[in-house]
Amino acid sequence: MGWGRENGRRARNQELGIRIYLCFGGAGYETGYIGKWHLADKDAVGAVDRDQRGGYTHWLASNILEFTSEPYNTVLYDGENTPVTLPGYRVDGLTDAAIRYIDAHKDHPFYLFLSFLEPHQQNTTGDYPAPVGYRKPYAGSWLPPDLAALGGSAHRHIGGYYGMVKRLDEALGRLLDALRSIGLLDKTIVLFTSDHGCHFKTRNAEYKRSPHEASIRVPSALCGPGFDGGGRVDEPVSIVDLAPTLLEAAGLPVPEEMQGRSVLPLLRGEREGWPEEAFVQISESQVGRAVRTRRWKYGVVAPEGDGRKEPAADRYREEYLYDLRSDPYELNNLAGLVSHREVSRVMGERLVRRMVEIGEKEPIIGRAPERSGGQLRVSSDEAHD
Repeated sequence: MGWGRENGRRARNQELGIRIYLCFGGAGYETGYIGKWHLADKDAVGAVDRDQRGGYTHWLASNILEFTSEPYNTVLYDGENTPVTLPGYRVDGLTDAAIRYIDAHKDHPFYLFLSFLEPHQQNTTGDYPAPVGYRKPYAGSWLPPDLAALGGSAHRHIGGYYGMVKRLDEALGRLLDALRSIGLLDKTIVLFTSDHGCHFKTRNAEYKRSPHEASIRVPSALCGPGFDGGGRVDEPVSIVDLAPTLLEAAGLPVPEEMQGRSVLPLLRGEREGWPEEAFVQISESQVGRAVRTRRWKYGVVAPEGDGRKEPAADRYREEYLYDLRSDPYELNNLAGLVSHREVSRVMGERLVRRMVEIGEKEPIIGRAPERSGGQLRVSSDEAHD
């Protein structure tokens, strides 16, 4: 069972959704989708045409859920594209629908993707509307140093955001209890993840589309058969690795053309050949690319172009270089420093290699203007960390 929200570039993930359906549906699984879709044509707000649903056999969703619902008025569309209003707070309405689906399919293998909107701003109000009574306890809570230092809207919105997260935690507990009560908890793989974080307008004029940790580092946790040993994977894992992981865990073949790789070998201690970096694509707010290793974050931005219309570019400029070992909250941009030119060179080569690997044209990257800043020079070995 998948748990999360939509992620990444829409065309690629719609294709991925179809492949997931073909893999699980073709193996005899019932396949269900509940919640926010956001992968249909740009003109689709609520109802989604059947041929744009990724092949899911059970359907209760809205293409842009934040435009068809309010926190206490959740409207989705069923398989016949009939509007359905779910009672309760939006998280709870979706959770109730998922529990009903699980109970109805408890005697048959199923794959369910439950796609919440929260924690997400309500676009119509620009706020983070937590359940009644859930905002105030978290108002003034601790903030990561980047959100605390860079302005933005975090101080105003963190209470609502954390209140939403609290309700999602409770929803996860309810789902696990439902699986336990019908005897499926030990037979079901549950994946909890997200598509992006939130930088609360600290990095640009909106709240999520940037290559910074606040945006791209998201929780991912699995439990169930094959994942009950506990522990944490320290290697960089990307969202594209989750589909192969679920397929292998279910004993199903992973299509050769599917991007990403299963994390199951990492759980067995088999780390040889695993990528040393994660690759990031940014669109809409900017046309950007980034690559992240355990120590370094390197990002480039296209100086021209509309990210909503042009997802890639031929030319980029160096925009960011962060030493995550000494600056985990990315408050000291090292791009252009003479002391870090070798790091920028190495990371730039890594970034171009990843871009070419996924089918983009090899770009030209303009170096950041050279500057001195009293930084200790980084050795060649450190540049490859």
